[in-house]
Amino acid sequence: MNLKARIKITVDAVMTIALLFLMGYPFWGDVAHEWAGAGMFVLFIVHHILNKNWYRSLFKGKYTPARIFGLAVDVLVFLAMAGLMVSGIMLSNHVFAFLGIHGGMGFARLLHMAASYWGFVLMAAHLGLHWGMIAGMTGKLFKITAPSKKPRAVFVVLGGIVAVYGFSVFIRRNLLSYMFLLTRFVFFDFSEPVPLFYLDYGAMMGTFIFLAYYISMFLKKIQRRKKIGNI
Repeated sequence: MNLKARIKITVDAVMTIALLFLMGYPFWGDVAHEWAGAGMFVLFIVHHILNKNWYRSLFKGKYTPARIFGLAVDVLVFLAMAGLMVSGIMLSNHVFAFLGIHGGMGFARLLHMAASYWGFVLMAAHLGLHWGMIAGMTGKLFKITAPSKKPRAVFVVLGGIVAVYGFSVFIRRNLLSYMFLLTRFVFFDFSEPVPLFYLDYGAMMGTFIFLAYYISMFLKKIQRRKKIGNI
């Protein structure tokens, strides 16, 4: 595996860890949250630089349903991250305090809340779209051979169990109300054990990775069948 591929995996892994860390902001305080958020934006920019060929290919080739689905997710991720960046800078009391921004705090808080939860869901979906590639590159990095059919089926079942649990957590933790601003405040249980919180959020991430991956696979399968039917 070349150096660029190794850097890509490292950047994506650190971004995933940072995303989970940021979702548990009350555990760590404002200063850590702001610095982690600033680091996340830097990594987001690096991620786009490393994947600059994606922009070059935007107007090339045919737009199949799977490609349209992937593009929609990617555009929405970009919009969520832009909303987080703008609102994060406006709300900053530490990292960007030198800018002296004081107005629009109410709007910034609502934008930050909605963009945070949409960003969490969409970034997980983005990972799901590229899950096959990520698994392949990770396997090469750690020299892990692809599993045979039976072990692969076990992984699919385990992934499905995680996805179902994650969906139940998504409902129980009422994330839809934060995504659509049906409430103005995020409920946070400070007595909850930190490992349990991250177990739940990791499972929710797994849900949207699982859904995006299999939706993409389903759309590609339909496209292949159409292609065979037209031959």
